[in-house]
Amino acid sequence: MLTEGRRLWGLVRKETLQIVRDPSSIAIAFVLPLILLLIHGYGISLDAEVVPVGVVLESDAEEARSFAAALEASSAFRTTLFRNRTPATRALLTGHLDAVVVLPPDLERRLRGPGTDPAVQAVVDGVDANHGRLVRGYLERAWTQWVQERIVGAERGATVNLAYRIWFNPELRSRHYLVPGLIAIIMTLIGAMLTALVVAREWERGTMEALLVSPISVNQFLLGKVLPYFLLGMAGMAFTTAIALFLFQVPLRGSLPVLFGAGALFLLAALGMGLFISTVARSQFIAAQVAILATFLPAFILSGFIFDIQSMPWPVQALTYLLAARYFVSILQTVFLAGDVWAVILPNAAALLGMAVLFLGLTRARTRKRLE
Repeated sequence: MLTEGRRLWGLVRKETLQIVRDPSSIAIAFVLPLILLLIHGYGISLDAEVVPVGVVLESDAEEARSFAAALEASSAFRTTLFRNRTPATRALLTGHLDAVVVLPPDLERRLRGPGTDPAVQAVVDGVDANHGRLVRGYLERAWTQWVQERIVGAERGATVNLAYRIWFNPELRSRHYLVPGLIAIIMTLIGAMLTALVVAREWERGTMEALLVSPISVNQFLLGKVLPYFLLGMAGMAFTTAIALFLFQVPLRGSLPVLFGAGALFLLAALGMGLFISTVARSQFIAAQVAILATFLPAFILSGFIFDIQSMPWPVQALTYLLAARYFVSILQTVFLAGDVWAVILPNAAALLGMAVLFLGLTRARTRKRLE
């Protein structure tokens, strides 16, 4: 037992020295996450900020000027005033405006009259459907607030009182939603990449033969490969979590032990998948390509990081259950924004544990101490 422990320690020490001497592994664990977080964290945003809006003032009534002033004062809009619809419509068609709000000459009558005519008309550029929905929501919110302040509260009394509250992300900042998911995407890539290159590198350098003739067992060989990269991957996760908290100011409402416990399960699954790829491909180039195609791209598209899984066709939804990133994204977004919600965390953690056992088991079953 003592001898086996020494052999395992020797293999772990050899692998650790190899990591220290080979800066590519350290770069994958720390530099790559930093670059990806900075690019995607600052580059991807689902918010619509400073929306260019044209306001057509067909009336000089006080209500029309008041609503136009409310839009102009809002930090969400950059307004341009027009006296008729033609130039505003042209600006919308040419892409200089995202929306046009028309305030008709009889705005006061429409606001106070019993008729069903809409008080204002808003035309929104819907080429980008998601952006269009955001702009429409911003305009509806601005209109509702103005109506409540100017009409309902002042003259009709509070006959309609709409109270709403947004949970978990009250400022509706997409960065708070995206950055935790981005950690999962990055950990998918570096987890699989770190180990996918390990065994392939032994084959390419001709050192695999020396390992195969050594007295270590297959379990010791795999454990010696996994342990150093597991510790390196967890250090990378701590690094990306610190960036999320202190650079992007994402709130952490859950606990760090739960966050890193889930991260450990996910990393085991990712490392297991990388090792499995590495046992199949004996070239570092092929192993890296397969790792990217099998982990990063599916995780980016199908994990729920950006695209809503419930909006996907059911065959694609079924496919997402095969991705460990799907479960880790759900845990990360919950722990960061909602807290330790066990009803979400436990099923997803169980799925991650199952996938870790599956990939490590497949790797163990495929690894043999022979050259063929």
